[in-house]
Order: sequence, then C-alpha cells, then structure tokens
Amino acid sequence: MDTLETRELRYFLAVAEELHFGRAAERLGMSQPPLSRAIQQLERRIGVSLLERNRRGVSLTDAGEVLLHEGRAALDATAAAARRTRRAGGADSPGAPRSRLVLAVKAASSHELLQKLLDAYAAEPGAAEIEVLPCGMCEQEELLRDGRADVALMHAPYNSLAGFDSEELQTEGQIAVVPSGHPLAARKTLSLADVSTVPDLPLARWPRHGTYSPGPGPEIHDQTQLAQLIALGRTVAILPDSARSWLWAKHTAVPLTDAPPVVTHIAWPAHSRSLTLAGLIRTAAQL
Repeated sequence: MDTLETRELRYFLAVAEELHFGRAAERLGMSQPPLSRAIQQLERRIGVSLLERNRRGVSLTDAGEVLLHEGRAALDATAAAARRTRRAGGADSPGAPRSRLVLAVKAASSHELLQKLLDAYAAEPGAAEIEVLPCGMCEQEELLRDGRADVALMHAPYNSLAGFDSEELQTEGQIAVVPSGHPLAARKTLSLADVSTVPDLPLARWPRHGTYSPGPGPEIHDQTQLAQLIALGRTVAILPDSARSWLWAKHTAVPLTDAPPVVTHIAWPAHSRSLTLAGLIRTAAQL
C-alpha cells in the first residue's frame, strides 16, 4: 500500500495530536467508533502499528511519529496546491485578473529592493498582478509552504530555505538599533558582544517556528511594537542594514563589525511549474 487518502490522514492527525479518541472524534465532528475503525483499517493497510493503546491512554509508536510529521506536510501540500490552483484560475478573487502572484515579504524589510523588483517586473510585457503580502517576523516560510503565497523574499540566516528553490538577490551587513539617548548610540561601531551583555538593554526576541528563544528581552510580535520598545529604551535589536529605511528619530543605527551578512533571496516552491512565476524570477535574477 503506497498511497494514503487525505481523509485517513486527517483522522490520524486528529488522534495523534489529541492523543485521545473522544476528543479527536469531537474535533472531527464524528462519533468515536467509526474513527477507531478507520485508524485500525489504516494500520492494517500500512502494515504497522501507529498507536499504543492501554489503560493510561494513547501514545504514538515510532512509526506513528513518522506519519504525524509526514502527514502534516502532506496535508499542507494538498492545501497549498488547492490555494495556488484557485488563485491561478481567479476563483479566490472573482473579478480580479486571472494572472496574479502573491509575494510574501517581511514588513518594512528590503524596501528599496522590493520597489526595484516591482517596477522592473511591471515593465515586462504581459506582467501579472503582484499582490504584496506583508508578514511578521520569519512568517514567509509558512506562507510559502501552505500556499497563501506563491513566492517570497527571504533572508538567510533568519529564514530557512529548505525545500525551496531560490535566487540570491542582495547581501548586506547588520546593524544594532539602539535608543538614541543610550551611551551605545555614540559609538561608531559595535560588536555582537557589546549589544548582548547590556543589563539595561536586553536583546529583542522574535519567534522562530512559533517559539521564542530564552532570554530577558521582550518578545516581539511586529515591527511597530519593536520600534516603540527601542524608542522607550527597553530593548536593542540586531537587524539588516536595510532596516534603516523605517527607523524613527529616537533610534540610532550602529554598524556591527562581526555579525554575519544577511543574504536576501527570492524563494519559491521547488515543484512549481508556473510560467507566470518563472517570469518574475527571471526579472529578479536580472536586478
């Protein structure tokens, strides 16, 4: 048995995530007996046990752990395929141009590069409409994987390019953004050690794959929150040099001498066969 139905995967993922047949059945809007039978049938078809059932409850076997990971990716892929297909046919926005691409970008990041790309592509014959989708910190990967975006501007080492095709567009240094009234603002340059050990100015933290790294600094949810906390003297941030474009008067940008460079890529799903997307990538590669 080399194929799985999406219905089977949805049933199994509900049980695997809840580790309780009753709650999984409620989540799926069905009764428990047919759900139990469906899981048992799936195990027989695959030929391995996916769940351990005992008086203490339900737990995943090693094989179940694999299917949990692979099943999530498979369902995400089918949802992404449906979203991109609907967008290509214009079904997601009736009345909009049929030729349309959604470009995910981190809010206020690489503004000059983004404008240059949009202007260059708009000048191409038969250019599609580009919908720019601003997103939060490190959200481009998720938007690209689940089909809400067709293409994204991503920044290594902050974003993972695993599973995507990409084209390198720009390399830049990093800066420390500090409150203008802080002693660090008077420095010509700083090192990573200089900004990571300031008791009254902890480093800002933002999520990677939904979790925040440990530390005393504030958890950042969006650019506006970050800008305000820096201006209030509550945090310092390490950002690409292009972030200078959105800094406030109460911010000071100081170059970092030992921070790794940030490389901006345009990235897209490796399996894409969209001619419209290929045209945008060609334009980006010529910038």
